Amino acid sequence: MTAAFSAGDARFFRRAGPHRLADIARAVGAEPVADGARLFAGVGPLQAATAEQVSFLDNRKYISALAASSAGAVIVHPEMVAHVPAGCVALVTPEPYAGWARVAAMFHPERPDRPGVHPAAVVDPSARVDPSAEIGPLAVIGADVEIGAGCRVGANSTIGDGVILGDGTKVGANCTVSHAVIGCRVTIAPGVRIGQEGFGFATIMQSAGPRHLTIPQLGRVLIEDDVDIGANTTIDRGSTQDTVIGAGSRLDNLVQIAHNVRLGRACVIVAQAGISGSCVLEDFVVVAGQAGFSGHLRIGRGARIGGKSGVMGDVPAGEEWVGSPARPVKAFFREVATLRKLVEEYAARRMSARVNPAPIASGPQARTDVD
Repeated sequence: MTAAFSAGDARFFRRAGPHRLADIARAVGAEPVADGARLFAGVGPLQAATAEQVSFLDNRKYISALAASSAGAVIVHPEMVAHVPAGCVALVTPEPYAGWARVAAMFHPERPDRPGVHPAAVVDPSARVDPSAEIGPLAVIGADVEIGAGCRVGANSTIGDGVILGDGTKVGANCTVSHAVIGCRVTIAPGVRIGQEGFGFATIMQSAGPRHLTIPQLGRVLIEDDVDIGANTTIDRGSTQDTVIGAGSRLDNLVQIAHNVRLGRACVIVAQAGISGSCVLEDFVVVAGQAGFSGHLRIGRGARIGGKSGVMGDVPAGEEWVGSPARPVKAFFREVATLRKLVEEYAARRMSARVNPAPIASGPQARTDVD
């Protein structure tokens, strides 16, 4: 049986509060509001929020839901204030989604760490584990590993020899991390594989057919501070250089990062994207889902790559490319419009030929149909 929906189900999410309206407004970055002592118990979506809950609107598509909402307070952009219903407090900010993130975290903070090594974990005597770190059941910590303050290693995860985890880094369940130096406050979701061999081999031609000879992958993975890595993502170690993930980057679930790839700061890589070896993505690049890159490319600062794009050449800074093979978005849609026009003209000619057939030729040359 399916239970009624409730944001932040207490079985799965830690709860805090109630919180005063004045504190909520401060977290949002909104102007002070009247009745600041009023208490709120939680957060909820516009369609289901009650008078004791805070909601938000960041998309004009849902203005009608705002007008009908029973939420006690709503986080909105200044342009949306006129649509806030009577009796609902408007918490006005130019960045409502960011405000929502902060308020949701107030009511549902992360669970506190549980320092210590689980009795079922295996920790090599040479490993240096900060006393404040949490090592889960069946985790394996290899030789000469360094695990910083406030780290967490989830159940059944393996941290290979020599790996360094900076302060506050969280490794989910069933992960493997090897050949890696990881910064502070990195979040690694369950099932992630970091530091495995890249796809590198030499092909030798023999009389019996080609033979593939594995090339040793001698680089590392360097992950800078404040990176989030989604579930079942894979990041290969470098071949002779390092694979680098820049500070503040966000990798979605099921992303593939090949050997020697270098991501700049605050890049966003969406699910099922694959980046081939030795590509360089400069700062603030955004890659949409299922995009693929051939090797040894440079993607300029702030470039945006559309979903399912096949990128086969360098992309200049700040440009938006789509399609396969990928090209600038304006050129892509010009080609689409031109193709559509050609198809429509062809269809019109066929229709005209059927309605007004040409007379049968009287000479030796036979008539040819339009299509």
